[in-house]
Amino acid sequence: MTEKEKMLAGEIYDCGDPELLELWYLGKNLARDYNLADANNIEDKKKILKQLLGGFGENLWITAPFYVDYGCHIYLGDNCEINMNCTFLDDNQIIIGNHALIAPNVQIYTAFHPTHYLDRFGDSVDTQFNFCKTMTAPVIIGDNVWIGGGAIIMPGVTIGDNVVIGAGSVVTKDIPSNVIAYGNPCQVKRENKRR
Repeated sequence: MTEKEKMLAGEIYDCGDPELLELWYLGKNLARDYNLADANNIEDKKKILKQLLGGFGENLWITAPFYVDYGCHIYLGDNCEINMNCTFLDDNQIIIGNHALIAPNVQIYTAFHPTHYLDRFGDSVDTQFNFCKTMTAPVIIGDNVWIGGGAIIMPGVTIGDNVVIGAGSVVTKDIPSNVIAYGNPCQVKRENKRR
């Protein structure tokens, strides 16, 4: 099993693997190109996104700057808007449905590390840089979801359809459909009904 296959399977993997580093550099360079492109040059930006992202639907709007680990594990539906300064650590899949609204400074993480330091780095005395051990879990976000500014979505979380996540929330567990949820940790506060 390659390190990339381990990464996508959620097993402990070496993020310093040459194949993964090459993919990581490509993602970082494409994100840089996107962030430096003229804001009104929609065609150039779309060409970069086609190279950067795993896939996306119609009418995608991403306001720069936008940060990724690889980019190629991010999938977005139709009519999605991602506001400025969002960070998507896509070491596993990030799947976002249709009509998503992602506010500024939202962070979506799929990667995490063992909590004990010996499990993260081992007892190596190697003087060269040693990447710490990493695991992943995908993040899935349904249709018609609004994630408020500064929210953090943790690895392995699934957010249902028609959900609002309040600004500044830290989402550590799954959120069911048709609710408004907020807080640290994020909790369901009420149903999301039309007024």
